[in-house]
Parts: sequence; C-alpha cells; structure tokens
Amino acid sequence: MNSALERLAGLPLGTRMVVRYRIDGGLTDALGELSDRDEGGCTIATRCGNVAIKYDDVQLAKAVPPPPVRRAKRVQE
Repeated sequence: MNSALERLAGLPLGTRMVVRYRIDGGLTDALGELSDRDEGGCTIATRCGNVAIKYDDVQLAKAVPPPPVRRAKRVQE
C-alpha cells in the first residue's frame, strides 16, 4: 500500500483533505471532506459535489487546514 492510501485509511471521515488522482489525459485534484470510504475507493465532498475516487487512481493524499474565514465586504462611502 502506498503512503497516500495509508493516509486515506487512517484519517477519520469528515477530515478536510486534498487527493490527487489520475483521470483520462492526466491528473486532477479533489479538495473537500472525506465523506465515505470502502474497499475500492473513497468519496470527497467538494464545493461542486461528491467526487468518487478509486484507490488505484490515487497518487497523493493529505489532510489540509480549514479554509480561511472570508472577510466582510468593504463598504464604499
């Protein structure tokens, strides 16, 4: 098992993470919460929806900190 898969297996559901995985033509990333995991892959809940990723396609995975708090809009006078 590669280190990315070990990391995925060890993190609790709900952990915010980024997973780099293979797609046709290259690689892409999924950034969001680890929402599901089974023997064949995992699901990352991103802002655009759920992304199902097969373990065979995973290249890198790591936990990331929460997103920064958005600042209030500046009011122009």
